[in-house]
Amino acid sequence: MTEQFEHGYSIGTNNLGLDLVRATEAAALAAARWVGRGQKESGDGAAVDAMRAVLGGVRMDGVIVIGEGEKDEAPMLHNGEKVGTGQGPKVDIAVDPVDGTRLLALGMRNSIAVLAAAEGGTMYNPTMCFYMDKLAVGPEAADVIDIEAPIEDNIRKVAKAKGKRPEDVVVAVLNRDRHEELTNAIRAAGARTRMYTDGDVAASVAAASESVKNIDILAGVGGSPEGVVSACAMKALGGRIMAKLWPTSDEERQRTIDAGLDVDRVLDTNDLVSSENTLFVASGITDGDLVDGVHYMPNGGARTHSVVMRSSSGTIRFIEAFHHLDKLNRHAEASGQKLHEL
Repeated sequence: MTEQFEHGYSIGTNNLGLDLVRATEAAALAAARWVGRGQKESGDGAAVDAMRAVLGGVRMDGVIVIGEGEKDEAPMLHNGEKVGTGQGPKVDIAVDPVDGTRLLALGMRNSIAVLAAAEGGTMYNPTMCFYMDKLAVGPEAADVIDIEAPIEDNIRKVAKAKGKRPEDVVVAVLNRDRHEELTNAIRAAGARTRMYTDGDVAASVAAASESVKNIDILAGVGGSPEGVVSACAMKALGGRIMAKLWPTSDEERQRTIDAGLDVDRVLDTNDLVSSENTLFVASGITDGDLVDGVHYMPNGGARTHSVVMRSSSGTIRFIEAFHHLDKLNRHAEASGQKLHEL
């Protein structure tokens, strides 16, 4: 990826960030037809097909390091799959065609299509350990957090770093029974919680983004793949994510150890992605804190809203695009795909 990142982020005459945002836009458009229909597998499958079709034409020698993976028994965009034309720089790719499948199925906020990229060989691969305990913050508090410290200590330090009172700090937490003790401790410290149903990546990035003012910290156990994707965004935002693998059973713990991973190790941002040259791309499926969702137009078109973050320059671009769906469908059908049909 040397050429791509040392000289801007062009590969030849192509802009990798804009090529990749086409993939998340396609995934969002495909998944949006399933919003509120109660069928998360159908929405996720449509997004996977659409994203894969676009990635196949991107000029790169890409490999999926973080994909749909073993947990989802995915036939496409699986870990280890080659993507791109095979020409150009070697690129590690992490994908989550629908971050928040349940949000999509229920028609709730903060479902996004997301993709991250880094130089080949620089992404951490959590293999068979599906969950991580995570702590993420923005640049103001990046130097003060400690995942092994009590959450009360982290709240106090983040509040001081951001010039707030502890009672003004908002901590995003996944709404799961396993977090009852965590949420009680947050509230006992005087801070507030913002519970979210799903959408691990969106919540992590929101905690580090200056454009989202109502979340200061993300804390708790969520997906391991999403932790690696979030780390790519942290590189551009100047934020920090700390994590520890969280096996859900003795069997999973042993599989993780057998794979050569230390389940007790504290993983910092640089451990999750060691490259300083990363891209984070997301397109909204439903409206959310980070980006707006797909909006259909009276003329049969659709509007997408996306963000492209580049770590080497710290550039963050928001892209609003308008799509003529009939033309997209004709192009997709010619390629053997049906991106926008139920």
